[in-house]
Order: sequence, then C-alpha cells, then structure tokens
Amino acid sequence: MTVDPELDAFGQYLEGEKNASGHTLEAYFRDIQQFADFIWPDQAPPYAWGEITRPRARSFLVEVQKSGAMPATTGRKLSSLRSFFRFMLREERVKVNPFAGLPQPKRSRTLPHILSPKEIGSLLDTPRLLFEASEKTDPFQKYRVCRDTAILEILYSSGVRLNELTQLREERIDLVSGVIRVLGKGRKERMCPLGDPAVFALHEALEARGDFLAYLGKPLRSQALFLNKNGTRYSNRSVQRMMKSMLQAAGLPSELYPHALRHSFATHLLDAGADLRSVQELLGHSSLSTTQIYTHVSIERMKDVYNRAHPKAGGSRKVTGLSTNRK
Repeated sequence: MTVDPELDAFGQYLEGEKNASGHTLEAYFRDIQQFADFIWPDQAPPYAWGEITRPRARSFLVEVQKSGAMPATTGRKLSSLRSFFRFMLREERVKVNPFAGLPQPKRSRTLPHILSPKEIGSLLDTPRLLFEASEKTDPFQKYRVCRDTAILEILYSSGVRLNELTQLREERIDLVSGVIRVLGKGRKERMCPLGDPAVFALHEALEARGDFLAYLGKPLRSQALFLNKNGTRYSNRSVQRMMKSMLQAAGLPSELYPHALRHSFATHLLDAGADLRSVQELLGHSSLSTTQIYTHVSIERMKDVYNRAHPKAGGSRKVTGLSTNRK
C-alpha cells in the first residue's frame, strides 16, 4: 500500500467492504495518485486532502481533458476521485467532497467492433496453421500452439474478460461438464459454459502444459493455467500481443483487443435469438443497461444485411434508423 494514511484506509475499505480486485485497486490508486501529483507536484505523502476545493478539482479534470484523454478516461478518473472523497467524507476525514456534483464528460456512442463468424473461424485456426508452417518442435512451441488456440477458443466460447481468463487455475475447470468458474468484477464468481471446440482445445492445452512443466522440472497444479516460456503466468499484455500477431496473420484488423471476442460472443448470441437477460448473466454484467449495447449492434448488423440484400432497400427507402424517410 502507500505511505498516505487516507489512501491506505481507502484501500482497506475497497478490499474489505467492496471486495475489489487487485486490478480495481491499481486503477483507483493510479487515478488518485495522478491527482495528488497535479495538486502537490513536489510534495511527498501524506497529503492534505481536506484542503482540496471544488475549483482545484475541476481544474484537474480540465487538465486531463487538455492532455488528450478520451471522455471515458476522464470519466473514470472523476469516478475514482469522487468515490475516494465520498469515503473520506463518510469517515469524517474531510468536510466536503470537492468532486460531488461535477458532471461526467459527454461520451459519443460508439458501437464495439464485431468479428463475423467467418472471421472468428479464421482467427481460431491461425495458431495451428502457423505452427504447422514452422519447423519448431521443442516442448514450449508444442505447448504454445495449444495454449494460444485454447485462449482464443475460451474468449469467444465463454465471453470472459481478459483478466478473468489469465487468472484461471486448473481447479476452476470442469472439462466433463464443459464449465469454467471465473471471478469477475467485485470478485463475484460465475459459471461460464464452454462449447465443444473450446473444451477440446483446453484439454489439449492441459496435456501440453503438463509435458512443458515436466520439461522445466516444475510442479503441475501449483502453476497458473496459461504459462509463458519461463513457466510463469501468461500476462494480460502477453495475450494482447499474441492476439495482435494472430489477427495480422489471419488478415484481420490488428488493432483489435481480446475484448472484441467478448463483444462478438454477446452479439452472435443475440443474433441467434438468445434473450438479453441470459446474455447479461453470461457476461457477468451487474446492470442490464450495460448489456443493451449489443442489441444496438445486432440491429445495426440487421439493417446492414437488409440494405445490402433486399431488392427494395435502395434509394429513399434505405433503412438507416427509425425513419424510412418516406415523402
């Protein structure tokens, strides 16, 4: 933790009462520390949080926006600092919350990028095709192709978040039932079903992982599920780099992140007739409104198919929204 007593207390509150994950704690402290560096650039903690005024709070957000931060980033920092001072006010450590009432920056509505089923198929086949084209046959390379295939299959088959995937351990996997238990936001556990291709890929990855660990002389069950070449946990950043290289090899947009597979998972379920509430539970969303973005994606895809395929879709009757622009 930090040497600032207020931040330490806030961290204990997040862990003890909010059951926040380590990833969430890091995000909160990063935002709060950035604010502290802005207010007290040459001062070490502890900080005089009670001296912060609303104009100073607002000036920080303005500076963040001027630096080119996206509205979503600015909004997250505002939420972090508002929560911190709300806690401080509750504990009577400050007299006012300088961030209370400050408006969230307006965010433009952008629909997530969705890969088509055909594009998903190309991506999932890429690790094995690359391995077959190479001449590398050492234990790690054999494990690597199985690992990368399983990672991509699980991300698309279950819709889990990247951090949920990299934190998986073997005891949280039931290959017989085709289910994995993941810890989501707020450390809430949920069950995520896997399709047959994902189960098969995971079974192969587990076998190859055992051979790889034996080659390294490391114990089996004490390790993370997905490993790097040193036999330690495969990091989020490493998964992102792997997916980027697989997208490039498959001829797909390389700027996409693993979250695109989660978006595709949800959208394809809705396209196939799944109800919104079930998709919400599978994704681990606490609010149904968060899941509703995928209904808009499905509608846009439906309209695109209509406009491209229907013989009467052109001209003034082209479907672009609620209005058909009839005269």
